Amino acid sequence: MTTASGNAVRDPMALRTAMVAELSEDTIRSEAVAAAFSVVPRHLFAPGESLDVVYDSNTPLVTKTGPDGTALSSVSAAHIQAVMLEQAEIEPGMRVLEIGSGGYNAALIAELVGPQGAVTSVDIDPEIVARARASLQTAGYDRVRVVQADAEYGVPEQAPYDRIIVTVGAWDIPPAWIAQLSERGRIVVPLRFAGLSRCVAFDLAGGRLVSHSYCLGGFVPMQGAGTYSETLVPINGEATLRMDGPDPGFDVPALRKAVHAPRIERWSGAAFDMPDELELFVVTSASHVPFLYASQQLVDQGVFSPAVTYGTAAVVEGGSFAYRTKRENEGLGGWESGVYAYGPQAEAVADRYVGLLRRWAADFRRRGTARIEYLPTSAGVPDGWYVPKRHGAVAVSWR
Repeated sequence: MTTASGNAVRDPMALRTAMVAELSEDTIRSEAVAAAFSVVPRHLFAPGESLDVVYDSNTPLVTKTGPDGTALSSVSAAHIQAVMLEQAEIEPGMRVLEIGSGGYNAALIAELVGPQGAVTSVDIDPEIVARARASLQTAGYDRVRVVQADAEYGVPEQAPYDRIIVTVGAWDIPPAWIAQLSERGRIVVPLRFAGLSRCVAFDLAGGRLVSHSYCLGGFVPMQGAGTYSETLVPINGEATLRMDGPDPGFDVPALRKAVHAPRIERWSGAAFDMPDELELFVVTSASHVPFLYASQQLVDQGVFSPAVTYGTAAVVEGGSFAYRTKRENEGLGGWESGVYAYGPQAEAVADRYVGLLRRWAADFRRRGTARIEYLPTSAGVPDGWYVPKRHGAVAVSWR
């Protein structure tokens, strides 16, 4: 299509069709989800944004930023929305609560539940609520309820819900969410624990939540009563340990000294792949595993490998630490996992980490081998590895 002046005009329907075709290659599995993405006009929920950006399946659409430029709200990338909707397995006639409003995802849910279902979307920010309401009305989804409230408490007036879909990063699962689930209820939530985030589909089972599926995914953090902040432990100005929960008492002077001492390297003899699964195994197989972040300058100086610029799980013992790395190894299919270790106990901490790499490769090197549970405080202390939360605990076991 062209204008009279000869300039190309992008057709939203054609772009939407192309986006759905791309998502159907590796993300969308069900006809219902594909149909929802095919009919909801995503561009109406991002007025002023270019159509090419709107219909790029991997691009989130930031709708509000803070004074420092940090994203406070966004319409999530279509790819992650599709992933979570597939996890949710929404059926016609269901009642669904969406936590975190943008409008577009609520419209997709409305298509999935159909005219006999009900969709409620809640957000703490009045500006976002007004924007979502206006966009939904423009797109023809007036029956979606958009509520301004602190999502920590859910929306009890419309409960019970067959599905709760959380589109903000949550550090905990409030009691209200569990209480407002129906007997067949499922919560799909980007849950943060042990320094990482996973989109987990939890089913209600005997007063606790048990994972049906999980995948990599992160979102803008939740505001209000559910706000959390991570603990930062600076080793020096350019290297930091980050973790959820309190500082366990790292020996910072010794770790600072170890950073600039010679390092050792150890290789596992095991293939390096599925780094998100491997990382989940490492942080849930030892206690107090922080994430190591460091500057590009330290990478350029050869102190650390490039992985630390994005954050990588570190095993710490006293004044020594190790983190995961990789090297080319065609015999293992391309890459081999290993570790770099620093400090006076570098040999011991390297052996410990390499042991974890080998165990994962031998026993758990496939998707979905973790069992993630959320236990409310009333359920007691779980067995095995767990991390305490404000309202309960997240427990992870491997099978």
